[in-house]
Amino acid sequence: MQLLEGMVASSAIKEDIKNKIPALASNGKKIPHLAAILVGNDPASETYVASKVKNCKEIGIKSSLFRYDDSISEESLLEKINDLNKNADIDGILVQVPLPKHISEKKVILQISPEKDVDGFHPLNVGNMVLGFPTFISATPYGILLLLQHYKISTQGKHVVIIGRSNNVGTPLSILLSRNNNEYGNATVTLCHSRTKNLEFICKQADILIAAIGKPKFVTADMVKENAIVIDVGINRIKDETKKSGFALKGDVDFENVASKCSFITPVPGGVGLMTIAALLMNTYKAATLKIDY
Repeated sequence: MQLLEGMVASSAIKEDIKNKIPALASNGKKIPHLAAILVGNDPASETYVASKVKNCKEIGIKSSLFRYDDSISEESLLEKINDLNKNADIDGILVQVPLPKHISEKKVILQISPEKDVDGFHPLNVGNMVLGFPTFISATPYGILLLLQHYKISTQGKHVVIIGRSNNVGTPLSILLSRNNNEYGNATVTLCHSRTKNLEFICKQADILIAAIGKPKFVTADMVKENAIVIDVGINRIKDETKKSGFALKGDVDFENVASKCSFITPVPGGVGLMTIAALLMNTYKAATLKIDY
């Protein structure tokens, strides 16, 4: 069993971007600039945004954090996003979710200009992804692709089973992996969800099993065939009094009992989460240096 370590793969990606930044400056080009919006004080959101800002600083990408109380009106938030859309110095915009209930996540997604949508959630970017056009790919699916590429794991002809059909992970990943693409893709993909019958049987057919269902330790050893590749997207907070924070992070896979059956497996933490940030940084760099035709 070999760990697919997000720390190793993301460090390589960040180092590559870091090495490219000085060339931009020396050629008179602008430094990529990411704007992050944080509404409220959700602890998990605070941690995620702080990590993104920290990673930007480490590799030389500019970042600006805009914090708002959770009482901010939807109209005011949309106006702020529009201001950032118009700001030529800003290349990428991300709005950390979840948002307060009175703010429509759909309206927020639609308000962000597609060319600054480094999270890859805008319908134009999703549509481009489906059609195979140049675009920003959602950060978590993109991060998984980058992880597979780093470890030189081919998906050609493999049976990939994905548990979870969310719009930001499972569904786009199923499209990307099934695409006729020699860099990644050419897999036969089965997309499963909470209504799937015979889930255990289907999972056990997988050469590559991707768990993104949001339920801790959902994937057990009897759902995984010998020498399968397992990618755990889940990050679940479980109460743990032995930890200083009072909780532990667990994935959607029962790692302790599944790992011994795998050829490769991602840890939690230290796996896909780090790749998501690396993919966001890659999208921000692309937003500043490449112009996508919309």
